[in-house]
Amino acid sequence: MALTSHERANKTPLEIVPSHSADVILPRQPGKTPLASQTVIVIGSSTGGTEALRTLLTALPAAMPPILVAQHMPEMFTHSFAQRLDSLCRLRVKEAEDNERLQAGTVYIAPGHSHLLIKSAPTIGYSTSLNNGPAVNRHKPSVDVLFRSAANLVGKNSIGVILTGMGRDGASGMLEMKQAGSWNIAQDEASCVVFGMPKEAIAMGGAHEVLALTSIAQRLVALAHQRQPSA
Repeated sequence: MALTSHERANKTPLEIVPSHSADVILPRQPGKTPLASQTVIVIGSSTGGTEALRTLLTALPAAMPPILVAQHMPEMFTHSFAQRLDSLCRLRVKEAEDNERLQAGTVYIAPGHSHLLIKSAPTIGYSTSLNNGPAVNRHKPSVDVLFRSAANLVGKNSIGVILTGMGRDGASGMLEMKQAGSWNIAQDEASCVVFGMPKEAIAMGGAHEVLALTSIAQRLVALAHQRQPSA
């Protein structure tokens, strides 16, 4: 049945969320020397990512560099997700808070209400920063934001991982990390629930390696050892 002119005038339009880039949160700062010697691992994931993260993180030893994770997930679930992983992993896993010093052997899960970034912390290396700005690539937390912060500050001392997920969030940020000297891994299509995010990162040239999910942990251990700079 057709709408009357009055009904058409009062019909609420669908809200369209704008697709911002990471520029709305932080500018790109290429060519900077890493501000600390600490190695940092950053991971991005979306659809299928909760189980992929469980598989990956439970396979890692406690002796690892700090790991920051941006998983697309509603705010009400990130705290319990971090608690569940903490009960399963040898690593300590927690929901990230603002201004926490990055500690080895700790995984920081981005809360569902904020972007998670790395920031420099005078005399202590790096710390977390939470930003409640606009969604990036229609997501908050955004993988591109986390990856750009790693590119800007950690550069060649960073390791990037992009796991299963829909869309392209993280593809641009992973390329920026590579251009800053990081080493990056994308999950392969066969082990992804949705190959969107890794596929886009690979297509943009941001990934050095494409690995099955079950091979990523062993590779991260080796990379963390190889790339750990001397104090």
